[in-house]
Amino acid sequence: MKEFTIGKNDAGQRLDRWLAKTLPLLPAPLAQKYIRLKRVKVNGKGSKRDVRLQVGDLLQLYINDEFFDAPTPENAFLSVFKPHLDLVYEDENLLLVNKRPGLVVHPDEHERVNTLITHIQAYLYQKKEWSPYWENSFAPALCNRIDRNTGGIVIAAKNAETLRIMNQKIKDRELSKYYLAIIHGRMNPPSGKLEGFILKDESKKQVRVFDHPIPGGKTAATVYKTLKVKGGLSLVECDLLTGRTHQIRAQFAAAGHPLLGDGKYGRERDNKQYGRSFQALYSYRLSFDFTTDGGLLEYLNGRSFQVEHVDFVDEYFGDK
Repeated sequence: MKEFTIGKNDAGQRLDRWLAKTLPLLPAPLAQKYIRLKRVKVNGKGSKRDVRLQVGDLLQLYINDEFFDAPTPENAFLSVFKPHLDLVYEDENLLLVNKRPGLVVHPDEHERVNTLITHIQAYLYQKKEWSPYWENSFAPALCNRIDRNTGGIVIAAKNAETLRIMNQKIKDRELSKYYLAIIHGRMNPPSGKLEGFILKDESKKQVRVFDHPIPGGKTAATVYKTLKVKGGLSLVECDLLTGRTHQIRAQFAAAGHPLLGDGKYGRERDNKQYGRSFQALYSYRLSFDFTTDGGLLEYLNGRSFQVEHVDFVDEYFGDK
């Protein structure tokens, strides 16, 4: 743990911006997580990221020592890290990146460097479009998340205005996200809507689906359409009307048709015969369907972007 006392030069800053300035090697998403977990204390208490610091405030940082190193070319990973990105689209405001399954989107206690946001930041750093050492620099940030073992399109903002607009559009459901999934069995009817209430169990990192309202539960709705059937498997397209944790995986499992390869919500013996160890789920298409002014991003309205190649579709439904 390290302590800092706020002087006149730092007074008036937001906590998260002071932290980014003081610890430039600490990735922005991890800094936000540490604030949420109360590993950054102001006068002995946890605090919100946007609190304004005052002269004399005592900050206690329960953060790993390596983040306190000075940012030099020798220890700044951005200059030597070789980013690997599958870009679906890029312009001056944002990136659409096809995240591969197995890659985490943000740093955590287990993986600090090899994450999607790190690849993106290194990519933009090496293009000289962004540097954490520029004064008042905005750190590229993700607008949406995808589970480690799910692949698909992730939106990354290059500037604060893009991040603000995208977060609002996602909240207002002015973006449409379509997934491809392979499920066990056949849906009856072949097309329809799965509706219910999802309750998250933080201790198990899992959710449960209920067909009635429950305290703490959130509504969940998924429109699905069966595209192909082959043997004991079905390829379905899903349109998320809500964006709950593990929504597609949990709802199809609750309907009696868990996703192929899903070890958390499916059955191991069913997955074993197909040789797949993680869920066959891919966020393959994204549409910008603004119903209100898109501001800086209005030029994206009406456009749709798609990942053309999804490996499990070819593997289980290709012509062989």
